Amino acid sequence: MSLGVISLLDHVSGDALVRSVQTMETLGYECFWLPEVLGREVMSTCGVLLASTNTISIGSGIANVYVRDAHATVAARQSLCELYGQRFVLGLGVSNVGIAEMRGYAWRAPVAKLNEYLDEMAARAPDMHAATTLGPLHIAGHGPKLQKLAATRSDGVMTYLMSKEHTALSRERIGSEAELSVSQMMVLEQDAGRARALARKAVAYYLSLDYYHREWKALGFSDKDFVDGGSDALIDMLVAWGDEKALSDRIAEHMNAGATRVLIMPLDMNDEGLVNSPTLRALGAG
Repeated sequence: MSLGVISLLDHVSGDALVRSVQTMETLGYECFWLPEVLGREVMSTCGVLLASTNTISIGSGIANVYVRDAHATVAARQSLCELYGQRFVLGLGVSNVGIAEMRGYAWRAPVAKLNEYLDEMAARAPDMHAATTLGPLHIAGHGPKLQKLAATRSDGVMTYLMSKEHTALSRERIGSEAELSVSQMMVLEQDAGRARALARKAVAYYLSLDYYHREWKALGFSDKDFVDGGSDALIDMLVAWGDEKALSDRIAEHMNAGATRVLIMPLDMNDEGLVNSPTLRALGAG
C-alpha cells in the first residue's frame, strides 16, 4: 500500500509541525500533504519541511489558486523542485466560495477558473535557474468535470471525505494513467461513542457545505444524514475508526477501488502535533 498523511497543523508550533513530519518519514510514510486554509502560507512551509527531511515527499494539499497568481505558483514550484527535486508535489484547487469571498475574491466556476490558471502557468517562464525536472502536479476535485480536467491537465486527482464507491467512480472517470490520491480521516479508537464524537467535531465544518452534500447524496445519503452532527452512517463513511485491522481494511478498500495512495488524516493530534499519534504509529511501516 502507498500511504501518505494529510493534516492541518496550523495550531501547533512550527517545531511540532517539523517533528511531526520527521516522525512520518521515520515511520515510512511516502508523503505529507499540507492544506492551505487561513493559517500558514503553504509554499514557504513546504520549503521548511523539505529542508527538514530527506526522503518524504511534501505536497501543497491544496494550494488555493485564488490567493496567488499563476506566476508566483510557477516560481514557487520551480524553486522548490530545483532545490529538492521531485519531492515537492504541487497540489492545486479552488477551495470553496466561502473561503474565496472571505479573502476578498469573486468566486468563479471552478473548471473555468482552473483552466485559465493552468493556461497562465503554462505561459509563464520565471527568470531563474530552472529545475531539471518538475515534481508532480495534482488537482483536487470530486465531480466529473473537475476530475476530467485533472486527468487531462495534471498528473492526478485528489479527493477528500469520500467513500470507496466514490474512489471507484473517480478511477473510472480519470482512466488508468492518472494518479488518484484519496484522503481518509482516521482514528485508532475502538469505543464507538468516543470515536464518533471526535469524528463529528472534525467534520462539522464540511457538513455545512452544499457541494459536499451534493457529492454525498450521489453516494446514497440524504438531507437527514446532514443534521444533528451527521448520521452514524455518514460519520462512519467519513471517518474510519476502530482497531488497526479496521483502519487497514478501510485503506485496502480504497486501494482495491482504484486509489494510487491513501492520505491518512489522523484525528488524534495534540499540542505536539502528530509526533505521538497512535493512528500513525499503528499504520506506519517504520
